[in-house]
Amino acid sequence: MAATQTSSKLVKQMNGIAATWTKDPFRPNLQLKTLWQSLATHPRLTAQSVRAARFLQDNEMYKQYPLSKKTLYPASSPAHYDRLVEAFEKSAKGIARPWWKVFFGIW
Repeated sequence: MAATQTSSKLVKQMNGIAATWTKDPFRPNLQLKTLWQSLATHPRLTAQSVRAARFLQDNEMYKQYPLSKKTLYPASSPAHYDRLVEAFEKSAKGIARPWWKVFFGIW
């Protein structure tokens, strides 16, 4: 009886993680939300699996191992990662850089 309650609690937690997971606009056919939902129905779902999913959702690795300013803003190209994030955000919205900016390397 206790194992069934624990199992249903794990299923509920995993479904909660799946429900709040954001959709990946770049891979509409491959979503982590679908993985979490299928794991919730797996008969051997463990607390460790739920904990790992929660760990990813809460961005714990970034909190545990924060990146230094030297890593985020390398001397050779300080704006590289800022531009990369901006490009992904614009790409998700369908906004492309004009050909002449790409050609001349202008951001």
